[in-house]
Amino acid sequence: MSKSSFGPEVSSNVDVVPATMRAAVYRGVNDVRVETIPVPEIGKGEVLVKIHTCGICGTDLKKIHIGSHDAPRVFGHEMSGTIVQVGEGVDGFAVGDRVMAYHHIPCGECYYCRKKTFAQCEVYKKVGCTAGFSPSGGGFAEYIRVMDWIVQRGLVKIPDEIPFEQAAFLEPVNTCYKAIQLLNLQPDETVLVIGQGPIGILLAALARRTGATVLTSDLYPERHAIAARFGLDHPLDARGDVAAATKAATEGRGADVALLAVGGNALIKVAMESIRPGGRVMLFAQTQHGEAPFDPAAVCMDEKTLMGSYSSSVSFNEDVNRLVFSGFRNGFDLTNLISHRFSLENSVAAIDLASHPQADSMKIVIQPGS
Repeated sequence: MSKSSFGPEVSSNVDVVPATMRAAVYRGVNDVRVETIPVPEIGKGEVLVKIHTCGICGTDLKKIHIGSHDAPRVFGHEMSGTIVQVGEGVDGFAVGDRVMAYHHIPCGECYYCRKKTFAQCEVYKKVGCTAGFSPSGGGFAEYIRVMDWIVQRGLVKIPDEIPFEQAAFLEPVNTCYKAIQLLNLQPDETVLVIGQGPIGILLAALARRTGATVLTSDLYPERHAIAARFGLDHPLDARGDVAAATKAATEGRGADVALLAVGGNALIKVAMESIRPGGRVMLFAQTQHGEAPFDPAAVCMDEKTLMGSYSSSVSFNEDVNRLVFSGFRNGFDLTNLISHRFSLENSVAAIDLASHPQADSMKIVIQPGS
């Protein structure tokens, strides 16, 4: 252990960590620029991680496009990489460890944590990973600082045989796994998943693992072809009448559950019309505030339930770790969802493509080392 310019005593690998790095910096609404910024300094209990892969999430795009956060910031939170510095007092991690970091971890003690509604915990809402500026994940950069409470409870070692790309899916899989657990699906139920982008496929694949029958709806045959690799073999053409097709597949009743994996409040009506009396609609991608009309009598008289799920749950971290790591060679190879890989220098183009999805675009990742 030796003194360095990076704060308290740290251990470093043989590669010298530079003073500056490249990052995709958010400067304002629809304004992201690749710039040179300082490598973040770490403190006691913290680690510095060199990013290998960071996926682009819809919530990153929302923040960039609507200006919900002040600038400057570096977004990106679906990330994996290698520890290159370890702060004083860190136990269980060393330079060279391959890791994934959850950027949100709750306190575990407040009212919301006791109710297991972790995403509403004030500590959970704090972001514990940063590339500098206001903490915002930081994965769209070469290095991130992982803060102490994340190191203690949200830093995950990646097994040697697991690619960084597979590990970068831990956080999005957790968010989907949480939604499926909240639904308490039964093997005799039918689930309609509206949208077959990467998140829709994750939701549908996890629903299928419960034994339920899963119908998938999307505009693009190319996406249904990718979904088929995960055993999803009941595709519906979203250009047609999805509610009618769902009822035709369920003896006229409608699905037990409809999961909305794409934004757009107009689709809530489609989801409500696609489920049976007593069924459930799960809103997963409706993250912008506004108003959405729905038939209140469908909730009251038809006893349909409208519910939501947001972000990850620390309760499922271990389950998701096992699922993602063991699944890599057992039918859950999530690298199949990656359609485009961009260097950090081309990250503005990556964000633009993710913002305007095409038939052949699925999960888009930024890889600073490429």
